[in-house]
Amino acid sequence: MANAAAARDDDHKIVGIELIRFACALAVLVFHYQHFAFVGATAVHFEPQSQPFYSLLQLFYVNGFYGVQIFWCISGFIFFWKYGARIAQRRIDGYKFLVLRISRLYPLHLLTLLFMASMQTVYLAKVGTYYVYQDNDAYHFILQLFLASNWVLIPESFNGPIWSISVEVLVYAIFFLSLRYISGSITLLVSLAAAAAAVQILKISTNPVFSCLMFFYLGCLTAVAYLRLRPSVRGSQLASLIAAAAVVGMTVAGLYLPIKAKYFLAVVSPALIYLCVRHIRATPFNSSWLVPAGNMTYSSYLLHVPLQIATVTICAYAGITLPLYSPVMFLTYMAVILLLSAASYRYVEMPAQEWLRKRLIRQTRAVAQAPI
Repeated sequence: MANAAAARDDDHKIVGIELIRFACALAVLVFHYQHFAFVGATAVHFEPQSQPFYSLLQLFYVNGFYGVQIFWCISGFIFFWKYGARIAQRRIDGYKFLVLRISRLYPLHLLTLLFMASMQTVYLAKVGTYYVYQDNDAYHFILQLFLASNWVLIPESFNGPIWSISVEVLVYAIFFLSLRYISGSITLLVSLAAAAAAVQILKISTNPVFSCLMFFYLGCLTAVAYLRLRPSVRGSQLASLIAAAAVVGMTVAGLYLPIKAKYFLAVVSPALIYLCVRHIRATPFNSSWLVPAGNMTYSSYLLHVPLQIATVTICAYAGITLPLYSPVMFLTYMAVILLLSAASYRYVEMPAQEWLRKRLIRQTRAVAQAPI
């Protein structure tokens, strides 16, 4: 009974991550708002500083791309927290782990891929070129079909944002194999994060898988710190102070020193995750919006480009010029994508996930309750 209560308490504490996830999702949505200026592969007469609410959202407009790196770090935290011991102790095998991940990621990916393939054809017929992402041939379609579109350095295609999920799938495999067949020790976690960082610092490779690997394992190490320090009030307080100092220190340093965003986030992301998990507890108020907001992040990430291409295609055929710099258009875009994302999660992703898990894994009851 005590263990069940502790598990429920852990579930409440993890709510703190939903705030970061939602902020990262918004960052990506705002960053890609510029797509509405594109005709084919080129932004036409685009004035970045004229975008709606630019003074308030400049950070997202300019650096929203880096929300992806924070997502990777969050994934590392959640995966180690939820799966670390289970994989290391061989309580979950490779097949079950694969089904849990594919059932969560693949249904919406497949739907958006098919939609983008269709809409790119319709857009091409009118404009003479593809919308934003240009490599929309059979080869790239097959790569995307198997979530392998960015395992090597090639341009984005079809539903471009899937690139980060494609890279993360490789890291999932490394995560599972290393835990199951090597160890879950801190030494190994640090070694993998450090090796990935070294590859980037020494410019051995620019493949984004190494960036994903670094951030993912920084998230794993954050989970280790949280789990080990949780029983100690003094240790947890000290860790919170260190994390807060890291966030403040890196922010101040970033104002005066040319710190690359990637390395700035390598320090700030784990610190923010620790602080949010440690200090944001579920209440009836914040749970009512934080949990649904977090649930919408994957949906909004995969649905916003399909919404954009549908909008610009309709406008192209109707001869309508989009009011790109209108606050009304911006707010409408954000409202529609969030509503679509909420509907997608409830009526598409979760039913499809449950259906696949029930049919592909025998322990249907346990799988239906499995996290993420």
